[in-house]
Parts: sequence; C-alpha cells; structure tokens
Amino acid sequence: MKTTVGTSPNDQGPEDAVGRQTASGVLWLTAQKWVIRLLGFVTIAVLTRLLSPEDFGTVAAASTILPFFYLLSDLGFAAYIVQVAKADQRMLSTAFWFSLSAGAVLGAALIAIAPLMGILFSNPDVVPVLQVLSLWVVFTAFGSVPMAILRRTMRFSALAAQGAVAALIAQVVAIVMAFSGLGVWALVGQSLITPAIAAILAWFATRWRPNLLFNGHEFVRMARFGGKVLGVEFVAMIRASGEAAVISSTLGVAALGYMNIAQRLVQVVQDLTGSAIVPVTTVSFARIRENKKRLLNAYLRALRMSYAALSLPLTIVAVAAGLLVPILFGEAWASSYPIAQILALAGTLTVGAWLDHGLFYGIGKPGKWFVYALVIDGLTLATTAVLARFGLVAVAWGFLGVCIIATVSRWFLVARTLSAPVRSIAGPFLFVITAVVVSGSAGWGAMLLTRSFPDWASILVIATTVTVVHLMVTRLIAPQVISEGLAVLARSKWGKRIPILRDGEEHA
Repeated sequence: MKTTVGTSPNDQGPEDAVGRQTASGVLWLTAQKWVIRLLGFVTIAVLTRLLSPEDFGTVAAASTILPFFYLLSDLGFAAYIVQVAKADQRMLSTAFWFSLSAGAVLGAALIAIAPLMGILFSNPDVVPVLQVLSLWVVFTAFGSVPMAILRRTMRFSALAAQGAVAALIAQVVAIVMAFSGLGVWALVGQSLITPAIAAILAWFATRWRPNLLFNGHEFVRMARFGGKVLGVEFVAMIRASGEAAVISSTLGVAALGYMNIAQRLVQVVQDLTGSAIVPVTTVSFARIRENKKRLLNAYLRALRMSYAALSLPLTIVAVAAGLLVPILFGEAWASSYPIAQILALAGTLTVGAWLDHGLFYGIGKPGKWFVYALVIDGLTLATTAVLARFGLVAVAWGFLGVCIIATVSRWFLVARTLSAPVRSIAGPFLFVITAVVVSGSAGWGAMLLTRSFPDWASILVIATTVTVVHLMVTRLIAPQVISEGLAVLARSKWGKRIPILRDGEEHA
C-alpha cells in the first residue's frame, strides 16, 4: 500500500480552509523571521566588532557557490514535492536517496575545486573555508525532503519553530567562537550549525522515514520538472558568484564585505516583513491553480500585501541608512550605508519577483520563469561587470536600473499567464511607488530637521514620519490593502496543525 503524504494541490477544498492555512502560515513564518533577525542583529553587532571586513568578505565569497552545489544534489525535487498532486512513499524515497547520495559526492567535489575558487576570488583564505563549508551541502540535502513535506502539508508552525531554534543555537556558537579568537571560523560554524539542526528537527517533525526504494520512472518525472527549477537557480548562482568575483577582483575583498553588510541590512528588513508570504502562497497557488479566476484574485491580493508590507520598512532604511549602519554595525562599516540606501529602493521592486517566482512554480510552469531569469540575471551580471570600476555605489545604482526593467517585463509575463489585463498586474506597483516617493520625501525632511538630535532620536522621528505618511497614502489610494491585511489576521488560527498521514490516509 502506498503512503500518501499531504493533500492534492489541485484539490481546492473549502475556500476558508485554504485562506486560513495561508494566513496562519504567513504569521508563523513572519514570527520566526522576527525571532531570528532580532537575535541576529545582536549577533551581527557583536561579530562586526570582533571580526574584520576581510573575514566577512571571505565567507561571502566562499558561500556564493554553496547553494549551486546543493541545487545539483536536490535537482529541484523539493519544489516538485511541494506542488505535485500526490506524493507517495516511492516518489519521496527516490527523491531522498538521490539527494543524499548526490550531496555526499558533490561535497567531495567541492573540497577538490576549492583551490580554483581561491584563485578566482584572488584570496587564498577562501580555500580552507570553502572546504569546511562543503558539509553545508550534505546537511542541507539530508533535510531537503522532510522540509518539503512540511511545506507541502502547510505545517509552517513546525518549520518556524525549527528554524528559530537552529538559528539561535548557531548564533550563540558563533559569538562564543568569535570571543575565543577563532576569527573567520566563527562565521563558518554559524553557517554549518543552522542547516544541521534544522534538518534533524525536520526529521522528528515529519515522522516520515524513507524505504529502500529508487524508481527510475519517478526519477525521470521529477527530473523533468526539477531540471527547469535547477536552470533558474543555476543562473542565479552564476550571477551571484560572478558578481562576487567581479567586485572582489576589481575593488578588493573588503569591498565585498561592505556590499555583504549592505545586503544583509536590506535582507533583514525583507525577512521581518513580507518574505514569509512567498513560500506560503506558493503552496496556496498550487492548491487553486485549476480555478483561474480564484488564482488571479489570490495573486493580486498577495501582491498588494507583499508590496505594502515591505515598502514601508524599506523606505525607512532608504532614508535613515546613514544613521542605522553605524549604530548596528559600527563606524568601520560607514561605507556600506549609501549602498544600503539604493538596495533598499531596489528591494521594493524585487518583492514582485519573489511572488512571481512562487506563482510559476505553484502552477507547474517553471520553464517560463527560467527564460525570464536567464535574461534578467544575465543583464544584472553584465551591468555589475561594466560598473564595478566606478565603485560599489555605481554597482548598486545599476542593480536598481535592472530591477525597474525586470518589473515592467514581469507585468506582461504574468498578465499573459493569468489571462489578465496588464494594468491589473501593474496596479499594485503604481500605488506602492506613490507611497514610497511621498513618505520617503517626508522622512527625508524629518531627517534634515533632526540633524541636531541624537542618532537614535532622529531615527525614531524619521520612522514615525515615514510610517504615518505611508499609511495615509495607502489608505487614500489603495484602501483595500489595509482591509485585506486585517482579514489575514482575522482568518488565521495560530497553533492549527495539519498532520502527516499514515499509510493509505489522505486529508482534505
């Protein structure tokens, strides 16, 4: 008898059930991000005072290639498991044994090619760091299938708890190692402990165990879908590695460290606000993809809420980064603040890319997204290569320009896929740009008026001003955003769990 894990994504079920599960998942993952990032702020504030920009740059350079090797071991099977109609024991076991075996082989290959990466980044310290970080590939591959099962069954509360525990332990270890004088190895230890603990906890949560099964038919079917997913991620990894190599070789490894800190600040803000919407809605899109009208309405609601959730804090960062960076990371990182300001503006545009990525995966069309990613990531890398000689600020402006081009192109791509007018897809973006420009201008004025204030007081005034003006503009031109956000809170049920089923069982 086959074991069926989770529900069919195509089984719509009661609309309230899907909406409640989606809302609950968003809130659980958002809570996780807050826990991780608030503690992470403390950790990074300590580490930036104990470690050098070269240490951060070395780990950043070594880490750019790691996700690519994990993707080769996963081969897109996790994405397939999340959206497939039925996931039985044979398919899951096939995915697990392939991922684990490939992870071990690729980890060994990573150790072998580490010297070449040291030459590429013009930094011999990258070699031993990358060789130790090869374990990251094995740990992540080990937990890939259990985590995909948790996502598929929308057990986001379990994922949130596991991620928070793993990150907390890793951050404590990193601080202890840094105070012990271990330097760059504190960052390496943090990078390894997080996936190891998260994988172990995922295995306990799913209660699923693989059989000694490997089916060629199932492998081919997953590989056809996963190959397109792999293509998307492969292009992204090439772009990230290429950008890191260009910056490191042109401006030095310290410049890569400054860029890394600016990116971290923006990523923290994104994680604390709207990033949880994307993994949750991917599963939701898969569940309702046969109902085109419902899918379009769900997409537009998610897009409006994502823009609204992220644009407000990113606008605050764009205005106040010059004050935030020295407080959070120390005066030695002041060079990162103008980069962070520009990347924060670009971040308001990439929100739509996240959601569109999840949309195309959820409806089973990763091939279309691969073509888009190939063009845009290629343009991003080319822009970085041309502008790197002019400095990091020029690179950041170039990235913003590419984000504008990418956003407009996605309007047409999504509109055609969902059989919707382009103006309906572009509508949420136009409202958020208005809110960002108006509230950002108000925040800039508040910053000029509070120059004589202590930095923390000036930041408080700026944040308050931007928030009030942003909400007023949103209420005026897009009132449905606020009502939809309140509806999410009303419909969610924290603590509701969807169990993994036993043999022969399936739930609605």
